[in-house]
Amino acid sequence: MRQLQGMDASFVALETRNSPMHIGSILIYNPETAPGGFVRFKDILAFFESRMQLSRTIRQRLVRVPFDLDYPYWVEDPDFDLEYHVRHLALPKPGDWRQLCIQAARIFARPLDLTRPPWEFTVVEGLENVEGVPKGSYAMVTKVHHAAIDGMSGVDLLEAMHTLDPAAPPPSEPDTWQPEKIPNAAELLGKSYFNALTNPMKQIDVAARAAPGLAKAIKGLAAKDFRVTTDLVAPRTRFNRKISPHRVVQGVSVPLADIKAIRALSPGCKVNDVFLAIIGGGLHKYLTAKDDLPKRTMTAMAPISVREKDEKGDMGNQVAAMIAPLGTHIAEPVRRLEYVHEHTVNSKAMTNALGARNMTEVSKVSPALYMSLGARLYTQLGLSERVKQPFSTVVTNVPGPPVPIYSCGARLESQMGLICLTDGMGVAHTVQSYVDEATICFTACRELLPDPDFYIACIEESFHELRDAAQDASTGPATGQATNEKSAGEKKRPARKTAAPGKTKRTAGKNTTRKKTGTQSKKGRSTS
Repeated sequence: MRQLQGMDASFVALETRNSPMHIGSILIYNPETAPGGFVRFKDILAFFESRMQLSRTIRQRLVRVPFDLDYPYWVEDPDFDLEYHVRHLALPKPGDWRQLCIQAARIFARPLDLTRPPWEFTVVEGLENVEGVPKGSYAMVTKVHHAAIDGMSGVDLLEAMHTLDPAAPPPSEPDTWQPEKIPNAAELLGKSYFNALTNPMKQIDVAARAAPGLAKAIKGLAAKDFRVTTDLVAPRTRFNRKISPHRVVQGVSVPLADIKAIRALSPGCKVNDVFLAIIGGGLHKYLTAKDDLPKRTMTAMAPISVREKDEKGDMGNQVAAMIAPLGTHIAEPVRRLEYVHEHTVNSKAMTNALGARNMTEVSKVSPALYMSLGARLYTQLGLSERVKQPFSTVVTNVPGPPVPIYSCGARLESQMGLICLTDGMGVAHTVQSYVDEATICFTACRELLPDPDFYIACIEESFHELRDAAQDASTGPATGQATNEKSAGEKKRPARKTAAPGKTKRTAGKNTTRKKTGTQSKKGRSTS
C-alpha cells in the first residue's frame, strides 16, 4: 500500500462529473504484421495479461481516507478483473472515421470508476471505411486517471503494452503480483493522524530545500538573468469559464521533419517553441474570426517532467510547470515564433532558478483536507467565473517512440492525445510525436468551442504559414515563389475525405498535412 503524493491527490480532489480527471489517446493499429494478419479480441486480452507485471498502474486501485483527512492510497486490487478494463465494441457500417470519433468522445467524456483500478482500454473494430486505413484495422481508445500517470509515465505504460518486434515473446520473468487487503476506515484514520503529526516536519524540510532556489531566483531577477513581465499574466477569454460534461476533440498530423525545419526561422528555437507558435497562431485566427481576440498575449501552462531515470516505472506525477506566452496578439507568423522563443527562454530561466523539482516537492506536503475543500469550493462556488486564471490553456508535449511499436503483433500507425479539462480551462492541447509524424490535438468543452472543425483549420493554416516561411528562407526567393504558388494551388483543390491517422507520416517531407475529424455531441455530428 502506497500513499499518493500531493499533486496526484489534487487530481482526485478535482474529479467531478463535468471534469473527469483522466488522460488518454486514440491509437490506430494495422494487424497486417500480426501472426496470420489478424488480431482477435481474445488475443489482445491474452497479450495484456502476459505483460501486466511490467506496469504498476494496471492492478492498483484508489482507497480514499474518510472525510478526505489525508491523501488516498494505492492498494493492489483483490477484485481485479482484466475484462472489465479492456473492453470491446464494433462500429456499425459504414465504419468511417466520424463514427470512430463519436465513440471515442463518448467514452472519454465518462468518468472512471475510482473504486477499481482507474483505467479503461476500449478496442474498436469495424474500421472498414476510414481512408488510408486497411480493412481489418482496429482502434484503441485509452483513458487513465491523471492521479496514476503523467505524460512520461504514460509513455512507460504505452511501452509496457507494446513491443519493438511484432513476434516478440512474452516476458520471461514470472508474475509475482499479490493482492492486498483493503484497509478499513479505522486503519486509514489512524494513518492520517500519524501523518498529521509528522507533516509539519516534512514542510520544514521542503522549505529548507526550497530556500536556495528562492534565493537563486531573487539573485537572478536582480542580475536580470530573467524578467517578470505582464506577458506572463493571462487575459480572460471565452475558454476560461465553467465547463460542461461534453467534449470535442480533433487534431492535425504533420511531418516531424517540417517542424524541425521551422526551427531555423529563429536561431536557438526548440521544437516545443514551434508547437507553441503554431497553436498561438491558431488561437489568433480563431478568436479574430469571433471578434474576441484579447489585446495581450494568451499564455499556456507547459508541463515539465522532473522524473528521474530511477523513477521511470513509478506511478503518479513528477512534473513542474512553466508559463509560456503564445504570441496570440501577433499576426505575422515568423515574428510570433521569435516572440515565443524569446519568452520561453525567459520562462525556462525563471523555472530553473526556482528549481522545477522543488515545485513538485512543495505540492507533496500540502494539507490534504485543505486541498480537497479548496477543490470543492472552486467548483461549487463557480470561482472560475470570478477568479482570474493563471494561464489561458495547456500545451503538453509528449515525445513518443522514434521507431514503430507493436501491440499483439499489430503495428501502431498513429496516436492522438486526449487530455482532461477543468473549470476555467475549456480547451487544452496535446502534442505527440511518433516515428516521423507529429500530431497537434486539442480537447475542448463543446459549449465553449462549438466548432472544432474551424479551430483545427486555423491551427493547420498556422502550420502552413510557418512551413512555407521556412521553405522560403531555405530555398531562396525564386524557389520560394514557386513553393507559394504550389501551396496556393493546393488550397484551391476540392477538399478530400478525412484521411486516416498515420497516413501523413508516410509523406514526411512533402507539403501535406492531414486533418482528423472532430467530435461533438449531437446527432449528425461527432459527439461526446
